[in-house]
Amino acid sequence: MKPKLLVIELWGVGDLAIASPFLQQACEQFDVTVLAKPFAIDLQTRFWPAIKVVPFNAPWTAFRFNQKYRVYAWPWRGMVGLWQQLRRSRFDVAVSGRWDPRDHFLMNMTGAKRRLGFPRIGSRAFLTDPLELPDPGVHRYEYWRTIGRGLGLELPPQDKVQLSPNQGGQLVLVHTGAGQPVRVWPLERYQRLVGHLRAQNYNVRVLCNPEQFEWWLRAGETAVAKPTTITELLTFMNGAGAFIGNDSGPGHLAAFLGIPTFTLFGPQVPAWFVPLHPAAVYIEGKPCPYKPCSDSCRFPIPQCLWNVGEIEVREKVDAFLRRQIQTLVRVAAVSS
Repeated sequence: MKPKLLVIELWGVGDLAIASPFLQQACEQFDVTVLAKPFAIDLQTRFWPAIKVVPFNAPWTAFRFNQKYRVYAWPWRGMVGLWQQLRRSRFDVAVSGRWDPRDHFLMNMTGAKRRLGFPRIGSRAFLTDPLELPDPGVHRYEYWRTIGRGLGLELPPQDKVQLSPNQGGQLVLVHTGAGQPVRVWPLERYQRLVGHLRAQNYNVRVLCNPEQFEWWLRAGETAVAKPTTITELLTFMNGAGAFIGNDSGPGHLAAFLGIPTFTLFGPQVPAWFVPLHPAAVYIEGKPCPYKPCSDSCRFPIPQCLWNVGEIEVREKVDAFLRRQIQTLVRVAAVSS
């Protein structure tokens, strides 16, 4: 019987996608349970059929500061029930890829025999195997590689990770949404970029956040969709050969599917969060004294992202697509 492993990743879609190489490899040696937001169930169905998902919307992961720290309003009854459920599972090992004392306290509450994590603000007391933080300039994936080594797993380096083979499609997906407004490049510029690509005979499909849908309809866009679940989003991505979008979860899912990505970064550091695909390309946001700002912009508009010009993006996207689409065309021609 395999030892039981609890993996805690309570944040966004991209964070869970970055953890996926670890999850997939850990399944070979452990009976894995993931504690994550409810959308993880959609990922489990598609990518991790052997993994159990326990859904949990941790109140401290709310975006607004005045919501996440209203401790009196937390769902304490449900949280106590969750802790009891996890404790009954009798995990052999629990891990978290974040240097977050709340994760470490939760790991300790489960009663797991081994608890691996990156200590911070006294949380070493909750860990049996405190780990040294990787270099602050490395990708978030390196934290999972470090945890993997602590469990005897050897994950591939970042530039060798490809979770799925390239799909080989010719469709260019342009996703204009993001989890927070400060990560959204202006829609008018996306519209002109889409027109530019179609003028070069690329087959382009626009995906967007639900709140952007009416804007695209008013702009005359007919090939637009507003997926509201991970399952819907993954369905729209089938057959795509390239993905263009903001620094957000959909880009990480595209890479998960083997689709090369082009990402427009703003307030975040690309080296930390570029999607895990060997052919991933990005354009970095302009300098700002407050970067990275954790999406709490001090200005009326996110200057780091909005100052990324259309010509600059267009030239880099053209080079990206020439390389990716032509490669896929050649592959399709050889296979036929």
